[in-house]
Amino acid sequence: KGGAATFGFMDMTEITHVLENLLDKIRKNEMAITAEHVDAFLAAKDVLKMEVDGHRLATLVDENQVADVKMMLKSLSEAGGVVITPVPMAPAPIAAPAAAPVVVEKLPEVIAQAPADGLNRFNIVLPEITEKDVANLQEELGLFGEVVSSKQENGRYVFTLTTDSTQADIVSICSFVLDPDDLVITLVPAASAPVVSVAATSAPVASTPVIEAAVEPVVAKTAAKSGVAIHEEVGYGLFAEEGKVDIEEGYGFFAPFSPHADAVVTTLIGDDTVPPAHTVAVSTPVAVNTAVVEPAEKKNLGRRESDKAPANAETSSIRVGIEKVDQLINLVGELVITQAMIEQRISMLDPVQHEPLINSVGQLTRNTRDLQESVMSIRMMPMDFVFSRFPRMVRDLAAKLGKKVEFVTVGATTELDKGLIERIVDPLTHLVRNSVDHGIETPANRSAIGKSEIGVLTLSAAHKGGSIVIEVTDDGAGLNRSKLLAKAQKSGLPVSENMTDTEVFQLIFAPGFSTAEVVTDVSGRGVGMDVVKRNISAMGGVVEIRSALGYGTTISIALPLTLAILDGMSVSLGNSIYVIPLNLIVETLQPRAEDIKTVTGEGRMVHVRGEYLPIIALHHLFNQHTDITDPTEGVLVLLEADGKKSALFVDRLVGQQQVVIKSLETNYKKVPGVSGATIMGDGCVALILDVAALIQMGQTTNYLTGAMPFSHHSAQTTQNQVMSKELTS
Repeated sequence: KGGAATFGFMDMTEITHVLENLLDKIRKNEMAITAEHVDAFLAAKDVLKMEVDGHRLATLVDENQVADVKMMLKSLSEAGGVVITPVPMAPAPIAAPAAAPVVVEKLPEVIAQAPADGLNRFNIVLPEITEKDVANLQEELGLFGEVVSSKQENGRYVFTLTTDSTQADIVSICSFVLDPDDLVITLVPAASAPVVSVAATSAPVASTPVIEAAVEPVVAKTAAKSGVAIHEEVGYGLFAEEGKVDIEEGYGFFAPFSPHADAVVTTLIGDDTVPPAHTVAVSTPVAVNTAVVEPAEKKNLGRRESDKAPANAETSSIRVGIEKVDQLINLVGELVITQAMIEQRISMLDPVQHEPLINSVGQLTRNTRDLQESVMSIRMMPMDFVFSRFPRMVRDLAAKLGKKVEFVTVGATTELDKGLIERIVDPLTHLVRNSVDHGIETPANRSAIGKSEIGVLTLSAAHKGGSIVIEVTDDGAGLNRSKLLAKAQKSGLPVSENMTDTEVFQLIFAPGFSTAEVVTDVSGRGVGMDVVKRNISAMGGVVEIRSALGYGTTISIALPLTLAILDGMSVSLGNSIYVIPLNLIVETLQPRAEDIKTVTGEGRMVHVRGEYLPIIALHHLFNQHTDITDPTEGVLVLLEADGKKSALFVDRLVGQQQVVIKSLETNYKKVPGVSGATIMGDGCVALILDVAALIQMGQTTNYLTGAMPFSHHSAQTTQNQVMSKELTS
């Protein structure tokens, strides 16, 4: 509110003022917060955003919506607050009855020297605030000029500020600490007598104070708004009769003047609930105490801009364009490749004769790894960047569907690459909406089966190995296996009763598949889950579903921490090296002859702990020559992706290492079964295998029986052309 008032956005100031009043009553426990209050707060947030966009982008602002929200906030505030009855305006001043006792509380007076030419002196009466806020305000106002402070016996502070700044400048500074409506600011002329502040308690008088002054129209308007009658008398200022004092109850402020004193303009900063003041005659002079606070150092009594202190603290962050970060990451990737090449070269040297060189390269390797991790961390952002947008969405959607949902987030500080965070927003949004719509039951249905009416939706993120796992969990109805199978058969999908639960649950990712009985604007068209699966797969991630009927569902997404670096296992096939993502490898083994079985129409299978897995011969898929064609002589790498397992047949394992991913499509073209490429330490190009695509390709009988998917382009040809283009570029 203070920021909006500072920059003149009064439409925002008005609604934030009403909103603040309601929030303040809840904070003071004057009323209990309810769902109705929260609805009003969120509606106010929407209106404020609309008003900000209106100022920033010149978009239209729905004034009817603004008025409705403002009225709603006022009604909620008044429902639990104190009803204030306005006091009728009196046509003439009414003095206090002679018999009415008047108690005058002695308060300190602020006495300062007459301001220099061109400077103004303001008296600022503060509301009840903490000592810390008083010190902060005094320090901030001190930048405008010389500040003299005094504390009244009632605990309130009065500042006298000598400056060439305006009253609006003072209000803008105070707005960041307190409500400007609680301020009383008075401009004191140089020729006037010292200003004395007192508070008075008198018998109730049904009257309205009369201020006789030559005042500007805006001041008159402000005073009238506050319930103060103003009589204008040309040639005189704001004063009381000689020997009398005007006492303003509730603000503790008055100023004695002689008839010849210059005018003083008093402005009450707009508060519609200011109680009426009383005019009381006091014949005895008031004794005062003086407290003068000298500034800590000599200050220029000009404006803030002319007295700025030099910055003595560095900022904690800098803003850098993302393209610069990407360029830095690419350069570090090239450095990693160069370092791997150096390691490859020195591995052929005599370790005794070249021990100092080998030690130096080892140090270079460690430094390169640390540099790589540090640079990659620059692109890392906390998952809270994604999670923070869901509470409001879940609340609105639950209200729309007539459900009660408690939204819980876990691991919001877990970090993920910025590129992945931006791409994971849409899939997560769909999964969260799906859980609220399909997963969590209505309160009536939950109560009928003994559950709490309030469903729990949990969004969590955690690091597991070299990946980040994001899970969307609900305690709803769970997935119905038989219903999924029936729907799949009706849709013409190839299914059987022998399918595992994992395979059945994966059916919801089929295009056009939906279990919704009725199509709504939330879901039911069968469009969404297939897009979720496709987007996650494009990021190198995998989706897994776990569900128990009647207890809930968990959808788990495993993503690599970054798209630039990959932890992989290097394997050889003939004269070529391939890289398999490490997070998709279950285990490796060298099978025995009795474990290999040939199934008609299915190809060769391997028996592993009671489970038969199809063998995918990589040399058949890539039409590449190798001397090892018997699985018992080579190595089987057990892979798992999309809930499916297969055994990839390769010649041998080379080793585990981190590789820098290069786009294959940029340097060559899209190749089935290959997701990218990398440059090895010896300078050769190694293809990175697309495990999910390989398993899909291996399921067809033609591939398993030895058909050649690359009739014209073998994997070796692909590698040679990629290397040629890489060297050329």
